[in-house]
Amino acid sequence: MLRLLNVTKTFNPGTVTEKKAIRGIDLEIDDGDFVTVIGGNGAGKSTLLNMIAGVHFSDTGSIFLDDIDLTCRPEYQRAKYLGRVFQDPMMGTAASMSIEENLAMAMRRGKHRGLSWYVKAEEKKIYQEKLALLDLGLEKRMNAKVGLLSGGQRQALTLLMSTLQKPKLLLLDEHTAALDPKTAKKVLDLTEDFISRDNLTAFMVTHNMKDAIHYGNRLIMMMDGKVVYDVRGEEKKNLKVEDLLAKFSMAGQVNDKMVLS
Repeated sequence: MLRLLNVTKTFNPGTVTEKKAIRGIDLEIDDGDFVTVIGGNGAGKSTLLNMIAGVHFSDTGSIFLDDIDLTCRPEYQRAKYLGRVFQDPMMGTAASMSIEENLAMAMRRGKHRGLSWYVKAEEKKIYQEKLALLDLGLEKRMNAKVGLLSGGQRQALTLLMSTLQKPKLLLLDEHTAALDPKTAKKVLDLTEDFISRDNLTAFMVTHNMKDAIHYGNRLIMMMDGKVVYDVRGEEKKNLKVEDLLAKFSMAGQVNDKMVLS
């Protein structure tokens, strides 16, 4: 499904602030994989996700998604293949538009759009059914402005929007980091439900070791711009937080954010 071949990324090359963020990563993600990606600050997790999304171009190497060469395609051309949920609940939705208008925008992604955001009756019925899956009562508030929603409600809505048209790859960039623990658990459970229901391929960056172990069928650990640990299946199911802490400690990569989360 996703292939990265010797991708590298250096920020500010040749300056005193030069940072080698990604160092020759080769990675293959299979169709239906739910991959959790963990690492310390500066490990390259979000940079790798942003390179897949097209926010950053790789300096060298190639990126293929389902045999589509994304390497030189800009972010807007990749968007029709990707679903994405950001760390900041304020991103991914249009605050001044209603819930149903945001859903209509997501449903029409990659299609020809006119000047009107008129939502047809048959569309409203679909959106109500989809919103009911969130169990947040939003199906009764479809005309409410998204800017009036709580952070958790917005993140759940963004998750729904990112999966309305089944994406080839769902990118989750620490999408529960800004939420309180109870709301984060709700959004993560919804994430797992949506991925399982639609058999999505997903790439989830997280600082939370428990979440990285609990969710998904595959775990990747990054350090200093490289993949240093890649585990799946039964071996992943048997992982414990202590196992990950030991691996991070060996490299001196444990930080307060990871331990507290």
